[in-house]
Amino acid sequence: MVFGKVHDGIRALSELSGLDETNVKILITTALSFPFSIIFKRLPDNNYTLKNWYIIAVSSFYVFVICELGSGLRSLLISATGTYLITRYLRTDLMPWINFLFLMGHLLSTHFLLQFFQEYDPTVIDITGAQMVMVMKLSAFGWNVHDARVNVDNLSPYLKTRVIKEHPNILPYLGYVFFYPSLMTGPAFDYVDYDRFIHSTLFDDVPDDKRPGKRKRRIPRSGKPALRKVLQGLFWAALFVVMPKYVSLDYALDEGFVTDKSFVYRCFYLWVLGLTYRLKYYTIWLIAEGACILCGIGYNGYDPDTGKFKWNRVQNIDPVAFETGQNVHTCLEAWNMNTNKWLKYYVYVRLAKPGKKPGFKSTLCTFATSAAWHGTRPGYYLTFVMGAFMQTLGKIYRRNIRPIFLEADGKTPKRSKIYYDVVSYIVTQLAFGFIVQPFVILDFKKSVYCWSTVYFYVIIATAITLVAFKGPFKKQVTEFFQSHQAAHRLAEEKKKQEKLTEHEASKVHKTVDKVLRRDGGDDMPTLGVPSIDELENMSKEELEEDMRELQVAWQSFKDRKGFSDDIDNLKDAYKNFTEEIEEIFEEQRKALKQKSQ
Repeated sequence: MVFGKVHDGIRALSELSGLDETNVKILITTALSFPFSIIFKRLPDNNYTLKNWYIIAVSSFYVFVICELGSGLRSLLISATGTYLITRYLRTDLMPWINFLFLMGHLLSTHFLLQFFQEYDPTVIDITGAQMVMVMKLSAFGWNVHDARVNVDNLSPYLKTRVIKEHPNILPYLGYVFFYPSLMTGPAFDYVDYDRFIHSTLFDDVPDDKRPGKRKRRIPRSGKPALRKVLQGLFWAALFVVMPKYVSLDYALDEGFVTDKSFVYRCFYLWVLGLTYRLKYYTIWLIAEGACILCGIGYNGYDPDTGKFKWNRVQNIDPVAFETGQNVHTCLEAWNMNTNKWLKYYVYVRLAKPGKKPGFKSTLCTFATSAAWHGTRPGYYLTFVMGAFMQTLGKIYRRNIRPIFLEADGKTPKRSKIYYDVVSYIVTQLAFGFIVQPFVILDFKKSVYCWSTVYFYVIIATAITLVAFKGPFKKQVTEFFQSHQAAHRLAEEKKKQEKLTEHEASKVHKTVDKVLRRDGGDDMPTLGVPSIDELENMSKEELEEDMRELQVAWQSFKDRKGFSDDIDNLKDAYKNFTEEIEEIFEEQRKALKQKSQ
């Protein structure tokens, strides 16, 4: 009876707002986290059992009553139970990988069942979102437990702070797994953060005069920063409601989109359409972060210089940074931050051999993991493949084009750099508008059709760029762009100045020629120190003369560069000097061989 009234209310809200029931349910669970967090902050600081049970009870209410996902709760419990048993009882170096494969296999089975055995309906909520968040949390949990059993000196400074020294009991573990403010949508975070949060040690650096209430509650006041996140979320929510009235995917897939609108219009339309897709993520992630801030887990330290608290521990999105990003790297750094962190520290880095940096294999497997984590539908893979190419192109453009708009120091922007910034911004955002369409469309044929409405222009630009900078003419293309870079021209001028003068080169030529004629030109001489058999056949006068000529050339080179007192520059100068001698040696040896033939 009560459940029926709740569901009737959800349907009424859906009709009133124009949002589908999935989005309404997600918004309700996120909004309810605020009053539940107000209550949580007032639970006794030292009653850890009560706090864990409270968290589990609220999450159960979300799953059973609001979302009607009783069977989905079973899926979450399977993942949670499996990881708990694997990490607690499996003592092997392969434990974190076994745990990871178990979690990913379970998630993929859910994706597979939804794709091939159920009719896809984006308006009906399912458990995959919560399960995706759980995969991040539990796979990280497995690595954090494993790291406590190995030599922590081999870990990065960040991973050292993530180590779980003692495997938790089942109650705090379930509290971590079913943490209600981030259960359905994230953000994900590590167990050590939750443990410090529950035991209130997360707030040890809070000054006594900043602690609220008569009993000096451990968690500082967080209402204002939480409210700011909510207001930001509501701003994007308003756009999410309004913008679909002006741009829609249905129109982009309609024949009239091609026949009635110009190519330029269609390109910019996809840009704006891509923004409308992101709005719901901005809304949910910002409000969820606000709930995490209100309950306290968003706390990230106290700054004594400013007297302010930092509340960005679980920040997951920076909409302004993404929408104003001038390159792919900036945009991706601002998007789904905790997923990026998970992929970096618990997939990418872990695939590298101990003591070595991650390489191509790590990159490829990380890409595959990210795609599989999102789902099994073709649209995800089209987007991620193009995203990988975009990252490569971003590096190429930044390395070859950006320096043209910088002064010789490689840092100071020229006046013309404003044009580079504007063009970079437009190109980056247009490219994102193109590649994100399959992520929402999901169907392969419809995705390809959508791309065809703008003649696959991003794919064509990608191919041209790769052929130009990676193909048979890459040297000529690179040199062309370098010729317009002030920093490169300065480096070339410096290199020319470090060449030997004609007088210095003639002395080296003379000495090298004598040595080559003496030993037949077959062995590489040790500069300035002939081999033992050479010494046996040389007179004292010959040896002194050879050494003197090289010393005169070296002294002239060193004095001319003014490196007598600068040991670092002296090393560079000597390196350049010896390299030129070796070049002269090779040149003259080849000339001698040609004469002998």
